[in-house]
Amino acid sequence: MKPSQDLLEQWNKDPNNWKWGVFYFNKEDKRIFPPKRIPWMGWTINFANPISILFFILILSLTLCMIWFIQ
Repeated sequence: MKPSQDLLEQWNKDPNNWKWGVFYFNKEDKRIFPPKRIPWMGWTINFANPISILFFILILSLTLCMIWFIQ
């Protein structure tokens, strides 16, 4: 069952879902890229979602490889 828009906003505003005020961590939220605390700033990664972690590691690895090959 898909959560309602109100529930998604409630999760986003809950300070318990933000580690150190920066990292979004909510096991109930299945979104890979939820909005940041300040929505006009874009999206963040849900670090409680394993797919998000894999995506983050992939992007980080590609970036580091590109930097390494350029030097």
